[in-house]
Amino acid sequence: MKYLLMMNLRPDNGGGQPWTAQDMQASGQHMQQIWQELTDNGELIDTGRLAGPQTAKIVISDGVDAPVVSDGPFPEMKEFLAGYWLIDVDSEQRAIDIAARTSAGPGPGGQPMRQPIEVRAIMSGAKPEL
Repeated sequence: MKYLLMMNLRPDNGGGQPWTAQDMQASGQHMQQIWQELTDNGELIDTGRLAGPQTAKIVISDGVDAPVVSDGPFPEMKEFLAGYWLIDVDSEQRAIDIAARTSAGPGPGGQPMRQPIEVRAIMSGAKPEL
């Protein structure tokens, strides 16, 4: 079963506490350990980091007129999509377990970040012809 784990960050990630170099290293090591486990298990399909929301564009089109393009940032946002992991695991529970470990990664002062991770199943079935 394939799942997309979407890592959302809050602008005040870490509760407003500054990140030290040690905090950044601990967080990176935590993510690297999970990434390595998923790679070794053959569960990781793809991963990606996204540029900040200030680079985002919203495109709306009716298919006739020129599209309307709006720029970010979006100050009313409480969180934004920062990256994703596409995984192929045996069950939804496995995907949730991976998301929970990722969410609990260390933040400033070693405290769990409680980073929101959205888990979404990839629909299967016949692929539409392009």
